[in-house]
Amino acid sequence: MNDVSILPYSPNYQPDFKRLNIEWISRYFAVEPHDLEQLDHPEVHVLPRNGQIFFAKIGEEVVGCVAMVNTGMPDHGMPDHGMPEQNVSEFELAKMAVSPIAQGKGIGKKLCLAAIDYARQLGVKKVWLESNRVLTPALTMYASVGFREVPSIPTPYARADIRMEMVL
Repeated sequence: MNDVSILPYSPNYQPDFKRLNIEWISRYFAVEPHDLEQLDHPEVHVLPRNGQIFFAKIGEEVVGCVAMVNTGMPDHGMPDHGMPEQNVSEFELAKMAVSPIAQGKGIGKKLCLAAIDYARQLGVKKVWLESNRVLTPALTMYASVGFREVPSIPTPYARADIRMEMVL
């Protein structure tokens, strides 16, 4: 789709970030406390340490989003000084959402590729995500861009039953 723009986070997009995610999560699952932390306060729970949220717009309408959350510990125990990222080891691809009116048009894949490209530019070593096996279209899309299933680890999400990773 040539009329889709991918844009980085701006505070005026926070309501869209919350709306898009509540829409899909509540359709399939229960919205959990960790969801609300990230959705209500992305500047605290997503954006620090070079985290980012990308938004897909068609015209003036925000129709999708994806977050990149820095979950890695700095290498060598060095504190994060906001420096270009020799010290970033991994990011979580999270809060991927595409409005039902825009699904099936490749927007999720565009968002995913923008997030992966962002991670590569930062020198991130690994991107991981958690999802649920009932979300077959999302899992298929993640696999198509290079994510592979790995053993699950403890997670704050009751709905997460699959973990996928991509080594960059």
